[in-house]
Amino acid sequence: MQDIVVKKDLEKLLRSGKKIKVYFGIDPTSTRITLGNAVPLRKLRDFQNLGHEVIFLVGSFTALIGDTSDKEAMRKAMTLEEIESNFKTYKQQAAKILDFSKAKIVYNGDWLSKLKFTDIVKLAQNFTVQQMIERDLYQKRLNENKPIGLHEFLYPLMQGYDSVQLEVDLEIGGNDQLFNMMAGRTLLKIYKNKAKHVLTTPLIEGLDGRKMSKSYGNTVDITDEPNDMFGKIMSLNDDLIVKYFELCTDVPMNEIEKIKKDLGTDANPRDAKARLAREIVALYHGERAAQAAEKEFANIFQKHAKPSDMEEQKLAKKEWQLDSLLAALKLASSKSEAQRLISQGAVKVDDKVLIDWRAKVKIKSGTVVQVGKRKFVKIV
Repeated sequence: MQDIVVKKDLEKLLRSGKKIKVYFGIDPTSTRITLGNAVPLRKLRDFQNLGHEVIFLVGSFTALIGDTSDKEAMRKAMTLEEIESNFKTYKQQAAKILDFSKAKIVYNGDWLSKLKFTDIVKLAQNFTVQQMIERDLYQKRLNENKPIGLHEFLYPLMQGYDSVQLEVDLEIGGNDQLFNMMAGRTLLKIYKNKAKHVLTTPLIEGLDGRKMSKSYGNTVDITDEPNDMFGKIMSLNDDLIVKYFELCTDVPMNEIEKIKKDLGTDANPRDAKARLAREIVALYHGERAAQAAEKEFANIFQKHAKPSDMEEQKLAKKEWQLDSLLAALKLASSKSEAQRLISQGAVKVDDKVLIDWRAKVKIKSGTVVQVGKRKFVKIV
């Protein structure tokens, strides 16, 4: 936990034995829930395990506006179709953490889409431009002469109104959401004369130390296949090992302190990362899958063997330009990404490194195309 508002009042409420209503919300801006999203979700699960009423909110309306709390520029507007496609699997993914037989899932489009313009004007009257513009992200963009959309000021109002609609006692979210969550505290007090507490969790960086982002390709998604998840964790920057243990696993703090102490000496970070990878894979796929993933990782990276469960694909054409081949096999999201990977020497065909994306490649049954250290496709 990073911030608690108001700590002494929340402690008093929890010690009273009263069962409280707690919620966490997530906008479906992508199709996957990441380990970063899972940090506040895991805290929500802790409250569920204590018998409190928990709500998982999908921001089916707020995603239309786009939260820029952790962004240096305006988000690209999403369509309703994109949003609906993204949140279809959110409950299934979140069920890896929450028990939905004891939790409620709600969509804020159910009430926000029904607000009239007069309702939004009344909401806006509770805040000032000065309150909005003083946020660090806006000050940075002003200094860099980057645009700030008027619609961005509406986001905290919409998220805040979720608290009014749900009449919650506590909201949980990442620390980048503190302003939005406090807006909800303000509105709930005004509209329902009810106090809402706020609990924030730290953000975790992506595998390379930058902010966790799909565009950087540095995320670990909770639906990643066990072998891929294990391999991703093994590529984690060493200075993030302890933080991931603290926020992404159930390892007791006394054990984490020992790991931290060992890393401060001459211990091999690889051993700590292997333990971390096992713990995370076991959380989302089970202990047997974690053990199998560790064995597979050792075969590929230590013994330089091919994966035992290599993906297989059929292709009608027998000759391809290399960048088109990668795109067709879904080993790259686009030809431009394929060209970048090829120029970096990250692509092999039958164990031969190819660096010219224009190269013509003849394929046959049994040809193996590899990108990086973890992605393999066998042509059948």
